[in-house]
Amino acid sequence: MKLKKLICVAIGVSLIAGTMLTGCGGKKEDKTYVIATDVTYAPFEFEQDGKYIGIDVDLIEAIAKLEGFKYELKPMQFKGIIPALTSNQIDASISGMTITDERKKVLDFSDGYFESGTSAVIHKDNTEIKTKDDFKGKTFAVKKGTTGSKYAEDNKDALGGTINYFESTPAMFQEVINGNADITFEDYPVIAYMLTQDTAAPLKILEKISTEDYGFAVNKGKNQELLKAFNEGLKKLKESGEYDKIVGKYINQ
Repeated sequence: MKLKKLICVAIGVSLIAGTMLTGCGGKKEDKTYVIATDVTYAPFEFEQDGKYIGIDVDLIEAIAKLEGFKYELKPMQFKGIIPALTSNQIDASISGMTITDERKKVLDFSDGYFESGTSAVIHKDNTEIKTKDDFKGKTFAVKKGTTGSKYAEDNKDALGGTINYFESTPAMFQEVINGNADITFEDYPVIAYMLTQDTAAPLKILEKISTEDYGFAVNKGKNQELLKAFNEGLKKLKESGEYDKIVGKYINQ
């Protein structure tokens, strides 16, 4: 009887100890986060020699190493990223996404990791369009789901313009080059990088129509531990000077 009682006590102590360990956290879940990006968006994310590179790609890699999380980069068209986030098909996005009040209704954003701005872009030989006042009656080439497309949509009636939609940044640039559209809209660092890389491109930047921050995004109320890790990692990168080195690889500031 005593032996049986001792065995029961030992088992009980073992169970209690196990419960205490679990209550203290136990083994951390070994999760790989699926993070979407739009790989037609140089200098933030693009493919070169079969490898994805860019500011966003380098930032998430550096932050993941600092904060100790695993991730898988998932290339997607930009227009599909927010629906994929809100339906929990992906865990997060780092895709040059502008932080807006409208998007905050369905997404949670990190601290801004890059100050950008949407610029109007025209053919370099276009002498009719000098300011926003000259946008009336013109044809706009825009990429679906971007702040540029929203600007065109919000001002369509006032400007009496025509909007043509495209799936990628290169496609809408080409529309202006071919003379099928008068104006396109793109984030300033993207067009500035492109014109630096391709000096023969017959395009010019007209003016900024807005200034905004890019943010790392998750579905509202979801993956808060990942969002916190991104913010903490971003802060460390800025404090160490590594952030400036990453951005400086792609954009001369």
